[in-house]
Amino acid sequence: MNPLAISAFFTAITCLILGGIVFFRKRGEDISRSYVLFLMSVFVWIFGIGMEIEAPNKSWGLFWNQWLYTGAIFIPTFFVQFIQSYLGGIRRTLLTLCYIISTVLLVFNFTPLFVKDVVPKGSFNYASVPGMIFPFFATYFFLALVYSFFLMIRELRNLVGMKRNQMKFVLLGSVIGFAGGSTNYLLVFNVLPVPPIGNYFLAFGLFIHFYTIIRHRDINIVLTKGATYGLITLLLFVPSATLVILGQRHLFKEVNSLSLMVILLILLLVANLFQKVKFRTERAVERLFFKNRYDYRDTLGKFSKVLVSILDLQSLSKRIIDTITQTMGVEKASFFLVSEENGGYDLCESKNVNITTSTQHLSKDNPLPSYLQKVGEIIVREELANRAHVPVISRVVSEMSLLEAEVSIPLIWKEQLIGMINLSHKFTKDIYSREDIELLDTLANQTAIAIENARLYEDLKRSKSYIRRADRLASLGTLTAGLAHEIRNPLVAIKTFTHLLPERIDDEEFRDKFLHIASGEVDRISSLVTELLDFARPSDPKLEMENINIILDGMLLLVSTEANKKQIAVHKSYDSNLPSVQIDREQIKQVFLNILLNAIEATPEKGRITVKTGSFVKPGGEPYVRIEFTDTGCGILPDHLEEIFNPFFTTKTAGSGLGLSISNQIVRDHRGYIDVKSQLNEGSSFFVNLPVNQDYPKRRKDDSEQNRDASNTATGE
Repeated sequence: MNPLAISAFFTAITCLILGGIVFFRKRGEDISRSYVLFLMSVFVWIFGIGMEIEAPNKSWGLFWNQWLYTGAIFIPTFFVQFIQSYLGGIRRTLLTLCYIISTVLLVFNFTPLFVKDVVPKGSFNYASVPGMIFPFFATYFFLALVYSFFLMIRELRNLVGMKRNQMKFVLLGSVIGFAGGSTNYLLVFNVLPVPPIGNYFLAFGLFIHFYTIIRHRDINIVLTKGATYGLITLLLFVPSATLVILGQRHLFKEVNSLSLMVILLILLLVANLFQKVKFRTERAVERLFFKNRYDYRDTLGKFSKVLVSILDLQSLSKRIIDTITQTMGVEKASFFLVSEENGGYDLCESKNVNITTSTQHLSKDNPLPSYLQKVGEIIVREELANRAHVPVISRVVSEMSLLEAEVSIPLIWKEQLIGMINLSHKFTKDIYSREDIELLDTLANQTAIAIENARLYEDLKRSKSYIRRADRLASLGTLTAGLAHEIRNPLVAIKTFTHLLPERIDDEEFRDKFLHIASGEVDRISSLVTELLDFARPSDPKLEMENINIILDGMLLLVSTEANKKQIAVHKSYDSNLPSVQIDREQIKQVFLNILLNAIEATPEKGRITVKTGSFVKPGGEPYVRIEFTDTGCGILPDHLEEIFNPFFTTKTAGSGLGLSISNQIVRDHRGYIDVKSQLNEGSSFFVNLPVNQDYPKRRKDDSEQNRDASNTATGE
């Protein structure tokens, strides 16, 4: 079979497949209908070319010639229609004129005025001999294409974004397709001796059109991959086909078209499957013959993905050293991280390394970190030793020897050395292979990211601590003036009684009354001062079983002055059987105080605040304690209910907007949650729900399963 006929049939099948997909997936759209008509006209034309070339006699040659030009005559008309519909505006008058021209040419197609005859030509069984009308067809075809390309280029200048990207690829597909299709006439009319591959470019151009219509967003990726695979296939296909043809002619004195096609299809299939088979075969061989190496590579590969989820710097350092030494079989290791305070690199983790004063801290001008910063890649001491005659290299080798390091791995972040990992020889005394170095390099990149994540997390925790402390001080500032007044009043009473005491020392009733009042006032002052000091004194978080009712009494005492100023009645409704909860006492105090101060501020004079406690059990069986704060204040707008826990959100003229945000975070840190209900101008209710036990069995089981999954992933189990 003629190679041009093969390419024609391939393109014809492509047209049918693409047209069928567009028709069934985009049925009813003007663009789809126009494109399907265009594809069918190309199909009729290109299929006719293949059949004419392979026609067994002149009668069949003439039949297929008329067939192919039936399609060719309508190609420019349908293409104009496709482009106009794609651009969103069909010019009916112009399109009607195109249909009239095509219809007239179709009539002439069945007369000798269009094609005089079909004759054998070169390797073709039959080819066309143009008649006197044929130049008019060629001119119409040319003008229709020029007009269509003009429309596309003009529109391309005005489009932006996705539409521009689509039009760009429609234009590209048109250029490739028509350039490829035109080579048929260069061959048939002996204009240029081009190779018979133009129809493959035509099919590729049509595919670009098709993909742009069906899935336009990732056309860039598809086009790049398609062009790459197409070029590789072409580079393999052409030499292989040439060798097969030459081999058949040399051995069998003739070329068998069927066997040629089968052989070439097999070659194409092998070429496309080779990479996948190669990859899987390599993995199978590694698992079979180099199981230990495969296991540690697989383990370190998985561990590098888990690294970013570890946010504690100390735990991260230990995990890195333990995992690397265990999986790679390394005897000794050390891990240094940059320290801005000390102006160098501090040893934060090591294993079996002889630690001395000189190895605990490396200055920034130390030869090893300086060299790692400069080269930015893993260095091997044995390789550097070959260049030890260079003074700088010699000092680096000496420093690595001091640290018992065979390999030093730089941790680079934003082009700065933030740390290094030093590894000694393996237990097996094997060298570090190129694959080992590549794997460690990938691990180093992930480690650098994980370290920065851990540092940012620590900075965030410190920032949250500072914000909570500032919020605590702001609350104290609100209470201070009122508490000073609250303390001064009983002191005045005690002082008055003290002045009167010498005169009425013998009055037993006076003495008893004085002692009773003085003792009560002193106890009240002591309680106020104690609560104030406890609240103001910073302390480390400590989870202990506490009685919520007692904590609430202390906070109500602190806010009593603020409530009395507005004559707000505070009602308590405590559950006497309330279970103790595992909490940090001082943090929960801050939550209660924030909510109470907000309630007092929102409640008008002579209003009411109710504080209730109770317990409940969630559907899963987990016990909770609920603390309810209800006021008769102004309420919260429905639109604001979702925002009140956002940092810095406030509707007050004064205030930072951090109180409720901090309170919500503290409760979440205790694995609880806060609910809010509010009616505008009627009041609000805040419900603080705290789990009784932080180590509830179900939660502990869930946490342990998550930790086990993370551990399994890291160790490759």
